[in-house]
Amino acid sequence: MSELAVQAIDVAKFYRRGKVTVPALTGLDLEVMKGETVSIIGPSGSGKTTLLNLVGGLDVPNRGKIVVDGTDLSNLKDGELTKFRLQKVGFIFQFYNLIPTLSAIENVEVPMTFAGVPAEERRSRAEGLLRSVGLQDRISHMPDEMSGGEQQRVAVARALANNPSLLLGDEPTGDLDSKSAKALMELLKAVRKDRKMTLIFVTHDPIVVARSDRAFAIRDGRIAHELSGKDLQNARRSDEYDSAMVEGVY
Repeated sequence: MSELAVQAIDVAKFYRRGKVTVPALTGLDLEVMKGETVSIIGPSGSGKTTLLNLVGGLDVPNRGKIVVDGTDLSNLKDGELTKFRLQKVGFIFQFYNLIPTLSAIENVEVPMTFAGVPAEERRSRAEGLLRSVGLQDRISHMPDEMSGGEQQRVAVARALANNPSLLLGDEPTGDLDSKSAKALMELLKAVRKDRKMTLIFVTHDPIVVARSDRAFAIRDGRIAHELSGKDLQNARRSDEYDSAMVEGVY
């Protein structure tokens, strides 16, 4: 059995803006092993979020292929892609994307509802997930009654609702202060170990990079290079990892 969780092979993605074709990815190759935490860094417009959307089955490439857990996503029809996302992938976003009119536990139940999980099991599983992220006292709270860090923990619980093997984060710490960002990354580290998941983050945050197994710089729609072991070692020596270093590897 392959130890590859994600493989991107000569992936290209183009968007049309009026009469102009805008390249987002231009022949990107990437391999992520099962159980790894990987960060993707790069300037705005370099293709980071496009790559995440392709890996998560939210979009399809114009060329090349994305393989997740041995499944070539280009071979899946729309209904099969929807099922893939529900069963295999959890998403965490910068601004939480919680439904403001639903309580914490109701937000966590949403993906299970789409997956057809019975109501009693949904509620029990959601309660357990909120306990696992330290929010047992916030179960009935609405999003605007919680701090940013608490809302992001709800988002993590929601992302885990259908027991995915792959967790994708698009700037998951981007709206958090450094203390909350570090706490979130420690939580995700524990989640990965407990659930044997693969984590891929698009980030500008050195706190995330410092807590990754590997990190890749993307530029002009391709992987420019992998950060060296020395870079990551330096990052792990200090919680105050120099953000200028992240900027410098672009």
